[in-house]
Amino acid sequence: IASGHSWTEGPLWIEEGNYLLFSDIPKNKIFKFDSDGKTTEFLYPAGYTGDVGRGGEIGSNGLLLNQDGDLVLLQHGDRRIAKMDATLNHPQPKYITLVDRYNGKKFNSPNDAIFDNDGNLYFTDPPYGLQDGVNDLAKELDFQGVFCLKTSGELKLIDTLTRPNGIALSHDGSKLYVAVSDPEHAVWYRYDVVAPGTVKNRTLFFDVTDLVGIKGQQGLPDGMKMHSKGYLFATGPGGVWVFNGKGVPIARIFTGEATSNCAFSKNEKTLFMTADDYVLRMDLK
Repeated sequence: IASGHSWTEGPLWIEEGNYLLFSDIPKNKIFKFDSDGKTTEFLYPAGYTGDVGRGGEIGSNGLLLNQDGDLVLLQHGDRRIAKMDATLNHPQPKYITLVDRYNGKKFNSPNDAIFDNDGNLYFTDPPYGLQDGVNDLAKELDFQGVFCLKTSGELKLIDTLTRPNGIALSHDGSKLYVAVSDPEHAVWYRYDVVAPGTVKNRTLFFDVTDLVGIKGQQGLPDGMKMHSKGYLFATGPGGVWVFNGKGVPIARIFTGEATSNCAFSKNEKTLFMTADDYVLRMDLK
């Protein structure tokens, strides 16, 4: 449904307007795909608001709505999670920082996030938005974390992983899923959530390390969404993997491109996928 972008991410369906938002990270923009089939620029700059020109993946990545309907952005370049200080009907690149550091040290580049049913925000912080990645001199944290920003304002470190990326919750909030986009250890983990920001029993949900680098299996574990019926739609080698609650893959959607993320329409009849320079759409039963 859209092509010619640089690297698409963060698909978010806006039910009230009947349109899809998505990030183009290198372009530092958010685009809008509307019901007429047109793609237009929605927001710029979306992830890096600095004056000094810099390369790399500087734009926004994950996009989501908070309980008030505000647009929340994971901003690679500004190394923070922010809320757009404007309405969706009249977007402006004005932002309010929600969180940008842990123990006084700036995040690497917040990547993807999910709100639980009470408004606590779980998110990942890999190094992809730093110009030189994990070796960037501007990197302040000596780890890549999974965090929870609680509604109280408390920030909790949940885990440290080599490349934490996509993140999802079961609909009852009892299970947390995290994708690890490390070519040396390409896996999904599942945790038991015992309280907001507190997890235990990290278990290996599924391992696809053996597929990394194989022709036709482009991509790594990345963004994912939980279906209301308990199926996890997770981007990974080859496209989108569909898992049941036991961690068994029951279907795969081959996209032919490295696929970064996915999102459902509100009625879950449509799956949107961001894949390399494309945005794809697939009808679901």
